[in-house]
Amino acid sequence: MTESDFWGGTFRKLWPTETEKFRDHLLRLDKETRRLRFGMPVNDQFISDYAARVGDWDSIIHAFVVNGEVRAAAELRRIGDHWSGEAEAAFSVETDYQNKGIGSELLGRVVRSARNRGIDRLYMNCLLENRKMQRVAKKFEASLQFEHGDVIGRVQPGVPTYLSIWSEAIEDGSNFMMAVLDLPKRRAA
Repeated sequence: MTESDFWGGTFRKLWPTETEKFRDHLLRLDKETRRLRFGMPVNDQFISDYAARVGDWDSIIHAFVVNGEVRAAAELRRIGDHWSGEAEAAFSVETDYQNKGIGSELLGRVVRSARNRGIDRLYMNCLLENRKMQRVAKKFEASLQFEHGDVIGRVQPGVPTYLSIWSEAIEDGSNFMMAVLDLPKRRAA
């Protein structure tokens, strides 16, 4: 899917200068959605600290944005000190936006980003009861294994192609323009 209206919003990457949008999204998650996202109950301070670390180039965040606010996010986070053959993915979708295919679209974008960075093993860790996440992972041929009460999903993103690299580059250019156009709104707020 390209950068376009989708249930009243758009899909795009967040820039490192937009970590507050990611933080605000995570803070809006209800108690149960937070628990499913982080694998444990977390408070506002934990979320603020977590979001503050995102701007350090350790991750790429794809977001579903409605009226300038992130309503769903998928994070591709490197494992270790540099981008290598392994990374992890994590997702969060606000309650009003669940069950609309937004998580699947975000995972597709994360898989493409992983592929284009030479990642050949993408991990998703979720609680056993998080069936929604498991269903989304299966759409991308994830192998699911049960380990210590959790489910570990493993996706093989494949090798980069000219088309996958080109499509991400085109979207990044469009995303940059969207962020620039949104800058005056953020400054006014």
